[in-house]
Amino acid sequence: MQAEGALRQSVYVLAMGLVVTAMALVTNEDLVRLGFLSGGCTLILISLVLWMRKVRIARKQGTGRTAIQSFIAHDATPSFITHGDGRIRSVNRAAERRFELDESATLAGALKTLFANPAAVLFRLQSRAAASGAAQEDVFTRTGHIRLSVHSVGSDALVWRVEQVAERSERRATHDSLQLPMVMVGRGDAILFMNEAARALIGTRVRSLDGMFAALPVVPGQIAQVSTADGEQDVLVAEVSGGLGRRALYLLSVSEEFAAQASGAEDADWLAFQDLPVPLIKVAPDGSVQSFNRVAEDLIGMALTSGTHISRLMEGLGRSIEDWIKDALAGRADHKSEFLRLKRADREVFVQVVLNRIVENGAPALMAVLHDATELKTLEAKFVQSQKMQAIGQLAGGIAHDFNNLLTAIAGHCDLLLLRHDQSDPEYADLVQINQNANRAASLVGQLLAFSRKQTLRLETIDMRDTLADLTHLLNRLVGEKITLTLSHDPLMKPVRADKRQLEQVIMNLVVNARDAMPAGGEIRVITELVTLSEPLNRDRATVPPDTYVTVKVSDSGVGIAAEELQKVFEPFYTTKRTGEGTGLGLSTAYGIIKQSSGFIFVDSVEGEGTTFTLYLPVFETQQAKPAQITTRPFADISTNEDGVILLVEDEAPVRAFASRALRMRGFTVIEADSAEAALKTLEDQSISVDVFVTDVVMPGMDGPSWVREALKERPDVRVVFVSGYAEDSFGEEQKRIPNSIFLPKPFSLSDLTETVQRQLH
Repeated sequence: MQAEGALRQSVYVLAMGLVVTAMALVTNEDLVRLGFLSGGCTLILISLVLWMRKVRIARKQGTGRTAIQSFIAHDATPSFITHGDGRIRSVNRAAERRFELDESATLAGALKTLFANPAAVLFRLQSRAAASGAAQEDVFTRTGHIRLSVHSVGSDALVWRVEQVAERSERRATHDSLQLPMVMVGRGDAILFMNEAARALIGTRVRSLDGMFAALPVVPGQIAQVSTADGEQDVLVAEVSGGLGRRALYLLSVSEEFAAQASGAEDADWLAFQDLPVPLIKVAPDGSVQSFNRVAEDLIGMALTSGTHISRLMEGLGRSIEDWIKDALAGRADHKSEFLRLKRADREVFVQVVLNRIVENGAPALMAVLHDATELKTLEAKFVQSQKMQAIGQLAGGIAHDFNNLLTAIAGHCDLLLLRHDQSDPEYADLVQINQNANRAASLVGQLLAFSRKQTLRLETIDMRDTLADLTHLLNRLVGEKITLTLSHDPLMKPVRADKRQLEQVIMNLVVNARDAMPAGGEIRVITELVTLSEPLNRDRATVPPDTYVTVKVSDSGVGIAAEELQKVFEPFYTTKRTGEGTGLGLSTAYGIIKQSSGFIFVDSVEGEGTTFTLYLPVFETQQAKPAQITTRPFADISTNEDGVILLVEDEAPVRAFASRALRMRGFTVIEADSAEAALKTLEDQSISVDVFVTDVVMPGMDGPSWVREALKERPDVRVVFVSGYAEDSFGEEQKRIPNSIFLPKPFSLSDLTETVQRQLH
């Protein structure tokens, strides 16, 4: 400290001398020289101060390192002080006794006897210490648990401690205690760890699976050949996923040597498999169970006992279990897996089973490796159900389109006949019957379109309380006197967006089904509730996303629905009622309407106790919107003759014939075309004036919207009426981009067509 004070005093004296010298040199003639001299003095002074600070820091660091070296010298834990590049500066006595060191030793070289690739661990710790001053990491090795810690000291010094952590007896790793060979495998088939049994089997440490097995890939549940010090040996491979791309492979020897080595207690060779986390069953050639482990017992249940035939435990192979066992014993199964259903009464469980032939004491046997495939089969069932419903929907939509064309022609020509007959004619009643039955058929086709979600919905904002209040009188008439109808509403109800008429149809269908399920009478409960889902709701092969929903529950206490029939109730033409009591389209219609309204419908039923249908409709938060209406202005007398030119484009000849006659009867001039191409060819004649295009949407070749867009380039003022047996939603976006266009669904009547065309003219 005295030397540092003397140095500081010398700096002050030097600085004062420089100032006095500068003052002496100041004259009127050389002011410029003074500026240069002052700058030089300042630089010299700054350099001296920085040098003094560096000396002081170096002394402090030296004192700190000395204190640290003195501390770790007496530490019982091996400790090192290293340079930033890893070279060892000094070590304590514990480190000298533990590690073999030389003058040029590095810490990575010293630790390589403890675990593989220490350089990567040291670099990771040093990087963290550079950011936060210290770091620590636990490393698990064959010899135990090591805790490696580092502290940053100064700019180029690190203090390291290598601590051996004592494990509690109950937390000790059990891999090395396993008699069963186990190999931990990482990404790229790199071997991360082998227990003592695996090292004894292989005879040497290998780095990847290709150095262990005679052939790759290694298929879990199948027998593979492992390369040992004594040659090739057959093992049954069982796999358990460890997460993060890791997996544990257990090697179950199927050779007679293994059985001999494990002899001593009864069935001693099976004791090694008891704690294996893979369900295993040893099966005799006659199909009876000889042994099994605990995991297999948990999976199959109490029915799994020694001596039980495997056919009493599982089913669904498509052929007899005995034939499957014979093929496996003869080597014809080729280690192929089979999906079977367990005969459990409490729940449905599917398993994937691989039978492997083994030889034990010279006699053949089978090792069955099981895997719980319930989740996989559930996903497969969801996919199959989705594909089936989509295929049925496409079929229903296509049939409905063709039927709509037929019904348009039938009902249309019936309307033409009715115009020529009055009620006194004998044929009038017959024509009315034809017309009524055509309308009934049109309603049936509408149900098919509802299921296939291709009907035209008139969406509006509605309140479920008001809708049910309007329906109460009708519903009470539907249920009759033996049944009580109870309605309950949530006071905090919010509006939904749906087609009110179609939604009423859904509720009526559900109430009628509930009534039919209670022939002796009972109670039907209709409950509305506001529900907020914070997490997705997964059930019945569907996922309801998080949102706020209005739920409508229709419950009864009737006969219920059998479990095997629950998944079929929404399919078209499927019904549990007797012949003549229902069409099988009520629930399929409800399904399609709710799905097209962005909602969900679920069913819960217990046979003999009752059924509950639950609707989920998303809340519509915007302001109430007026329902979409085709009618824009009142129409007066449809018998008034009109003078307009209509270009009628329809590929179905009966429909075109009816529409052409109906329009001509109202005084329109009609130009017919059987295709879009023919219509464009007609419009090439500029002398033809057209007021309205009436065109089908779906036609061979160019469709309706495409040819209309092309025609409007030359005739932009022409109005358009699109007609189709499909729903408006199927081409709604296309129609929105075409100005002055409206939609008329098939089947349409004579008055529907003429009113719509007249509306477009006006």
